[in-house]
Amino acid sequence: MLSAALDSSHINATVSRYWRVNVVELTASTQSDLISSAHQGNAHPGDVIAAEFQSAGRGRLSRSFEAVRGSALLFSFYIQPLRRRDDWGWIPLLAGTSVAQALTKFGAQVKWPNDILINNKKVSGLLAEATHNGVVIGIGINAGMKLEELPVTSATSLHIEGATNLTRNQLLSEVLNAFERNFKKWDAGSNEISAAYLNLSATVGRQVRVEYPNGAVETAVATAISTSGELILDSGAHVQAGDIVHLR
Repeated sequence: MLSAALDSSHINATVSRYWRVNVVELTASTQSDLISSAHQGNAHPGDVIAAEFQSAGRGRLSRSFEAVRGSALLFSFYIQPLRRRDDWGWIPLLAGTSVAQALTKFGAQVKWPNDILINNKKVSGLLAEATHNGVVIGIGINAGMKLEELPVTSATSLHIEGATNLTRNQLLSEVLNAFERNFKKWDAGSNEISAAYLNLSATVGRQVRVEYPNGAVETAVATAISTSGELILDSGAHVQAGDIVHLR
C-alpha cells in the first residue's frame, strides 16, 4: 500500500482548504520547483508539490537524495510566516515535530536539526529554505523502501518498521494537517511547540559529536534548544548548523 500511486484528489479531500496539493510524476526537485515559483511571485501559502520521482532531489547541506520511484513520500510546501524572521529558525524543528507526530505509532523521534528517527534509524529528513517573504519546506519520508533500497545502513523505512494499512496519500494528509495545527499556533505567538519538540527529541540530554561545516568537531552534551532553534551544548556553544552524531 505504501507504494500505491499518489492521488491529488484524495489528498486534497482530506486536508483543510489551506492546502492545495499538486502531484507530478517526475521533476528534478519539488524544492527547487517551489522556490522558483516563490521567487517569481507565483507561489501562495499552502501550495504543495509532491512527486513520484525526483531526478535531482536535495537534502540538507546541499546533499543529493534519490529514491526508487514510488518508494518514498517526497514533497515540498510553501508558507508565509507572520512572526519576525529572527524566529524562523524554529520552522524546520516545527516541521520535524509534525512529521514525528504523524508517525507517533511507530515511536518516531526528532534528531536535531531535522531528521526523524524510528528505532534510532533515519526514516525522514527535511530542509527549510527562506525566500524573500516566505519559507519552502521539503520533506522526504522513506515509505515503501525495502532493505536493499535504503540509501545507507543507518536508515529505515515505514515498510521495514511494519507499517500496514497505510498509504502515502494518507501519510501526506496527516503530515500537512499536523503541520498546519502546529504552525498556526506558533505563528500566532505561541511557543508551546518547544515542549512538544523536547518531548520527541532524541538529541537533547545526550552526549553528541558536532561536526561543523568548516570541519571543526566538538563533543559535548546537548542540553536545550534556543529560542531561535539552535542546539545548546553544555560547553556553552549554540550550534546553528552541522552534523550531529549521537554518542550515547
